[in-house]
Amino acid sequence: MTLLLPGSAQLVAGNKRVGRIAIRIWVGIVGVAAVLFLLTLVWHQLAFKMAFSLFTLDLVRWLMMAAAIGWAALFVDAWRLGQPLTLVKNQRLAVVGINGVLCFSVAGTLLFGAHLVTVQRDFAALFANGPSSDAEHGRYNVLLMGGDSGAGRWGLRPDSMTVASIDEETGRTVLIGLPRNLQNFKFKPGSVMDEQFPDGFDCEGCYLNSVSTWAGDHTDLFPKSKDPGTDATISAIEGVTGLKINYWAMVNLQGFKDLVDAVGGVTLTVRDRIPVGGLGSDVTGYIEPGTRKLNGFDALWYARSREGSDDYSRMARQKCVMNAIATQISPQTVVANYSDLTSAGASMVETNLPRSEFPAFIDLAVKAKNQKISSVAIVPPAINTAEPDLQKIKDMVQKGIDKAEGRAGKPGRPKANAQTNGAAIGTRDTGYAANQSGDLASAC
Repeated sequence: MTLLLPGSAQLVAGNKRVGRIAIRIWVGIVGVAAVLFLLTLVWHQLAFKMAFSLFTLDLVRWLMMAAAIGWAALFVDAWRLGQPLTLVKNQRLAVVGINGVLCFSVAGTLLFGAHLVTVQRDFAALFANGPSSDAEHGRYNVLLMGGDSGAGRWGLRPDSMTVASIDEETGRTVLIGLPRNLQNFKFKPGSVMDEQFPDGFDCEGCYLNSVSTWAGDHTDLFPKSKDPGTDATISAIEGVTGLKINYWAMVNLQGFKDLVDAVGGVTLTVRDRIPVGGLGSDVTGYIEPGTRKLNGFDALWYARSREGSDDYSRMARQKCVMNAIATQISPQTVVANYSDLTSAGASMVETNLPRSEFPAFIDLAVKAKNQKISSVAIVPPAINTAEPDLQKIKDMVQKGIDKAEGRAGKPGRPKANAQTNGAAIGTRDTGYAANQSGDLASAC
């Protein structure tokens, strides 16, 4: 009786006042849970909002712990009401065993649930509630940067820069890749970097991925900035693409490895042998060709290896990895690996996306899972990275977005039997399919 309806045993054979209180609490909790469940079926963002509300998470956590203690106490009292001392030895032992199993199972389940809520609460607390940014022309533009977490490198020289342009209604996403060796580009008009380099970033050794380092060496020019390197990089990306960047995220590549492991790996098509370990003599092995599920270590090297290929092939492979993660991670996988996922996420990402915006972006991520992901890359042969045609770049970006929105022709598809290089269809001279595709799934 206590298992099915807490308090019912007391109402029948014990303290009726305690029984009535327990039943009312139980009915209230079940009623509220049922109403919330029905609401979330028609309004998914309600669940996401609660999942990132520190007050709600604290309330649920304490309620679950109180319920665990109260329910366990009711089991003990129900055992007392059964007058175990009047039973023969075997019956008494059986009653104690059954009651103990029920008591610890129910309390343990509730306490484990409280632990998961605490994990989510700690994860949500990592993100500040800063100002939100409105979508620009119906799209959110999020700058994704990837860098190593080694000594002196975190947040300094991002090795990978991609803008994810996301439709605010449908979640339809266009990945816009920018090469780290882009030169002689202009910054957003009126920005600090534009004032310092009015004719473009044309100094010796000045590449796109060194903008953050330059800003870090001149922090006095950014007195109001919490992260001069990221702010300067954003002004460069905005100047190059013509897009307004709403938010940014810096992805720690080692944390990325943990993320892939947490979801059990990702399935990727390896078209050529991928060297693992570095360049030249640092190579320690290979990822062999074929469609296979890669663990975090191999997925990381699939995304970052340059031995035997080039930066632009690597950019194409990185887009394939992004597409695989976006389309292969299911809600069931998230639930089953929740604790590991939140731990990996906390060590993987640094972002200015405010906590209040997470529900909207999770909703967009769910929608994007069933959408084609497109790609545009500012790479040869379309663009000379040493002397880029900035207007052509802006036109390429807009054309890619127009195709994704169905406003301009049908997206291109990779040619059959195309030459491969570094596991990406295409070559530097002809272009890599994954860098310029209306459907990354088919290009990868």
